[in-house]
Amino acid sequence: MSADIKMPLFEHTPIDSIPKLAAEVRESFRSDKTKDVEWRLVQLRKLWWGLNDNTGKLQAALKKDLNKSPIESIFSEIGFLIQDLNLCLKKLKTWSKDESRDLDYPPTFAPLRPRVRKEPLGSALIIGPYNFPMMLIIGPLVGAIAAGCTAIIKPSESAPATAAVVKEIVEGYLDTSAFKVVLGAIPETTALLDQKWDKIFYTGNPAVARIISRKAAESLTPVTLELGGRNPAFVTRSADLALAARRLLWGKTMTAGQVCMSQNYVLVERDVVDDFVKHLNAVYKQFFPGGAKASPDYARVINERQFDRIKKMLDTTRGRIVMGGETDRSDRFIAPTAVLVDSADDPMMQEESFGPVWSILPYSDLDEAIRTANNIDPTPLALMSFGSKSENEKILSCITSGGATFNDAYMHGSVAGLPFGGVGQSGTGAYHGRASFECFTHRRTVVEVPGRWMDRLLRVRYPPYSVPNLRFYEWLNRSRPGFDRDGRPVRTMSYWVGVVLGLGGADAKAALLRWVLLLFVAGCGYLAAPGGSAGYGVSAVGGYLTAFKETLLGVFGAAKV
Repeated sequence: MSADIKMPLFEHTPIDSIPKLAAEVRESFRSDKTKDVEWRLVQLRKLWWGLNDNTGKLQAALKKDLNKSPIESIFSEIGFLIQDLNLCLKKLKTWSKDESRDLDYPPTFAPLRPRVRKEPLGSALIIGPYNFPMMLIIGPLVGAIAAGCTAIIKPSESAPATAAVVKEIVEGYLDTSAFKVVLGAIPETTALLDQKWDKIFYTGNPAVARIISRKAAESLTPVTLELGGRNPAFVTRSADLALAARRLLWGKTMTAGQVCMSQNYVLVERDVVDDFVKHLNAVYKQFFPGGAKASPDYARVINERQFDRIKKMLDTTRGRIVMGGETDRSDRFIAPTAVLVDSADDPMMQEESFGPVWSILPYSDLDEAIRTANNIDPTPLALMSFGSKSENEKILSCITSGGATFNDAYMHGSVAGLPFGGVGQSGTGAYHGRASFECFTHRRTVVEVPGRWMDRLLRVRYPPYSVPNLRFYEWLNRSRPGFDRDGRPVRTMSYWVGVVLGLGGADAKAALLRWVLLLFVAGCGYLAAPGGSAGYGVSAVGGYLTAFKETLLGVFGAAKV
C-alpha cells in the first residue's frame, strides 16, 4: 500500500442543504430511470470499479480509523462486497423478472394470469455503523441500487477517514442525482430523519434503533434494523477444544471484537473448562507471539468512549481474567480478554461487550445452559455451538437467533448471498444477495381478468344474489380437507394417486410427465407390434408385450430407477 495516497477530508454536510438533497433523490426516482434494469446494472458495475480502483485508499482509511490490517480489510470488508456485487450482477435480471410460475393460488384463478411484479420502494435512507464502516454502508446500497431505489447514505462519523473515502467513491462513480452521501453526526442524522423516505435501513445499536423506529412510525416508513445482542457460544465435552478455542478467539480478534455477531459469552461444560482455557492461551500466543499490542494484525477500539465502557466491564467483574487483560487508553488498546465468571449476574454479562472481551460461564447440564442463554438474551443476533451433531441440533431448536453457526464463529454472516439479519431485539429484516434486493423491493400482485365470458364464472358476486349461483361457485371451488375433526391427516384417494404417480419421479410434475410419456410410447409400441396393430392373436399380444417391456426398460432404465 503506497504511503503517498492522498486521502479526502471529512467535512460535515451543511444541515440546511439536506432537505434539498432528499428532494433531489426523490425527483430522480420519480423520473423512472431507476426502474430500467440495465441502468441499475450500469450503476452496480461502476460501483464495482469504484471499490477496485480505491482498494488502497480504503485500506488506508480503515487503518487510520480502526488500525485494521490491510489484509483483514480485504477479507472482512472489501472482498465480501465484491463477492456480493458479483452475485448481484449475475442474478439481477432473474431476480427482477415478474413471477408467474410456482405461485400458490387456487386453479380456478388461472384465467386471471396472476403474476408478481418486482418494483422499487422509492427513495431510501441508509445509516451505517463504525465497526465495518465501509461494508455495512455500501452493502445495503448495493441492494437499493439493485432494486431500483435512489438513496442517501450516511456513514458513521466515528470512522471519518472511511466515511470520506466512501463519499468520494459514490460521488465519483455513481449517478449523483440518484445517490448521495451525507457526512456528519447527530444533527445531520436528525435532519435526515425529518425528511420523507420510502425505506430506512439502519445498522447500529438498539437505543438509536428505537429513535429511528419512532420517527419512521410517524410516516409509516418501513424500516430494516440490523442490531446486535448478547450472543452465546456453547462448548460441550464432545467438542474439539483446540479448534473451538482457535475459532472463538479469532472471532474476538477481528476488528478488535467489534463485531455484532461475535460471542458475548461462552457456556463451557464444567469438566472441560480448564482444558479450554489452556487451549485459548496457547492459541493466543500463536496469533500474537509478541503480544497483541505489538501485532500489525490487531485492530483498536474505535474511540475513548467505547474504550472506557469496555474497561469498566473488566474493572467491575467479580470473575477471574484467564487470558489477556492488558489495556492502554492512550492507544485505545484492549487485549483479547477472557474472564471466567460463576454467574450470569456478573457485570461482564449485563450488556453486549462489542469489543475484545468475553465471559466463560461453566455449566453442568446442557438443558441448564440452554435456559441460561434464553434468560440472558432470548433473541441474540448469532448463536454458535461446538458439540456433537445431536447437541448442536438441540441447541439450535431451543434457542432463537438471527443466524447460527456450528463449529465456528459467526460464519453464517460471512457467506455472500445468504440472508443475514436479526430477530426480536437483534433486528428486523435481512439482506445480502437476493435478500438485499428484496429488502428494497415491493412485490406487487397483478391480475388480468378476461372479458365478458369470465362473467359466467363471476356471476355469483353480482346482485341479486342467488342460491343456484352460490351452488355453482361452491362446486367450482369444492375441496375436501385432508384431515379429520381432530386435526389428524387423512389419506384420501388423491393421496394414493399421488403416491402412484410419484413412483420414479423426482417430483410430482416430473413423475406425471414420465407416466404420460410411458403410456404414449407404450401405445406406439402396441401399434408397431408384429401380427397387426389391432389384432389379438398370440403373435400380436406377444409382440405388444415385448414392445411394452422394451418401453419400460427404455423409460425407467434410462432414468436409473
